[in-house]
Amino acid sequence: ILTVLGNAAVLATAVKRSSLLKSPELLTVNLAVADMGMAISMYPLAIASAWNHAWLGGDASCIYYALMGFLFGVCSMMTLCAMAVIRFLVTNSSKSNSKKITKNTVRILITFIWLYSLLWAILPLVGWGYYGPEPFGISCTIAWSKFHNSSNGFSFILSMFLLCTVLPALTIVACYLGIAWKVHKAYQEIQNIDRIPNAAKLEKKLTLMAVLISVGFLSSWTPYAAASFWSIFNSSDSLQPVVTLLPCLFAKSSTAYNPFIYYIFSKTFRREIKQLQCCCGWRVRFFGTDNSAENPVSMMWSG
Repeated sequence: ILTVLGNAAVLATAVKRSSLLKSPELLTVNLAVADMGMAISMYPLAIASAWNHAWLGGDASCIYYALMGFLFGVCSMMTLCAMAVIRFLVTNSSKSNSKKITKNTVRILITFIWLYSLLWAILPLVGWGYYGPEPFGISCTIAWSKFHNSSNGFSFILSMFLLCTVLPALTIVACYLGIAWKVHKAYQEIQNIDRIPNAAKLEKKLTLMAVLISVGFLSSWTPYAAASFWSIFNSSDSLQPVVTLLPCLFAKSSTAYNPFIYYIFSKTFRREIKQLQCCCGWRVRFFGTDNSAENPVSMMWSG
């Protein structure tokens, strides 16, 4: 619910301000699309399976669930990596160079991200790698246990781990460390804090917001990555089901954090949310003006 409502608000704000969106903000929209896609395509099936105490739909739904999770997960990771690189380029470039990052450039980058994510998600379907159930039985993902069972599984998991996890994560860390060093040196040159330009303060706030988004995503998925890494070298029976379930749930919660971060750091987003609230409140009062005894729709809205 938090994921759908929060990211729907982000997308509604983006549509309303589409003509005013800056190039890097398109990546924020893409991240919201990935989070929303994960919630809509995966969570209902996982919740129904949890209530059923067993996976629903058999092998076909298991492959579908794992494919969607892999697709949107890689897309989110690569989007965060692109955000970090662009923030690094903007922070370390002159104004004229930073303006070269146009909306068309970012659109091409987003298209590449989706194609890259789709390629990795499809590979297990065409014979490189495998999808399978999680140890706790009500979720599906990459078959980590195949790492030792076959050279096919070994090569896929190793390549995926390096190109979709380690390399993007190191890029994110390196970019933000570079930005932090640049900002630190810039602030050292300005002795009086009151003389810091508003543009520099805004840049610092935008960078902090991007860092928190990345930290939220990486910290949410780290326990899951650790549990998966453990299952590569040990039998899945060596971990209790709850030990494998909790990291999975925590990882999925990453889709709900970003709208709260935007709300805290972005005055524009807060203003748009308040306008949406006013609009929704107007609709409720509008339907409530009729006689509720004669109008069932009015009674429903009043309720």
